[in-house]
Amino acid sequence: MLTKIDLCSMALLKLGEKSIQSLVDDTPAAQLSRTLFDPVVDALLASHPWRFACKEFNLTKNSDGDFLIPSECLRIIKCSGEIIGNKIITASENINIVAIVRVPVETFPSYFVSLAATKLAMEFCIPLIGEQTVFRMLAALYETELQSAKFIDSTTTVNRDIDSFSLVNVRF
Repeated sequence: MLTKIDLCSMALLKLGEKSIQSLVDDTPAAQLSRTLFDPVVDALLASHPWRFACKEFNLTKNSDGDFLIPSECLRIIKCSGEIIGNKIITASENINIVAIVRVPVETFPSYFVSLAATKLAMEFCIPLIGEQTVFRMLAALYETELQSAKFIDSTTTVNRDIDSFSLVNVRF
């Protein structure tokens, strides 16, 4: 089962550094991991509508007449109202939204694990080793992995039959 420590250690190994055993160690690598992990992974999750991180919510109005966006949401993908701050304003009594949410590290698919490790390595690079050349190499690797991960994520779906589509029925 993958953990935050495993993912941070993968990032450190990409930099040629030693892996960490704990996030509470008093080493620069552990301190960076502890400080940067959540914001970097949250930003990476929010940067694309990853299928594994999508969740549908059925919301009802609160006592103020608004819909509160659940705290686990990083980005709203589909909504039938106007988003203002952490609220959704609409005349409806109930709405469905689709959002990107925080997901446990152990549920990350392998293509995202590699991408997240590379992104973390980029973030760790300058504070830990201070090498612009290594940073540029990691940035190029990240772009390649990002395109590959987006492709894999977008093609990971079950094909639906279109038996009841009128244009297909007419043709046959």
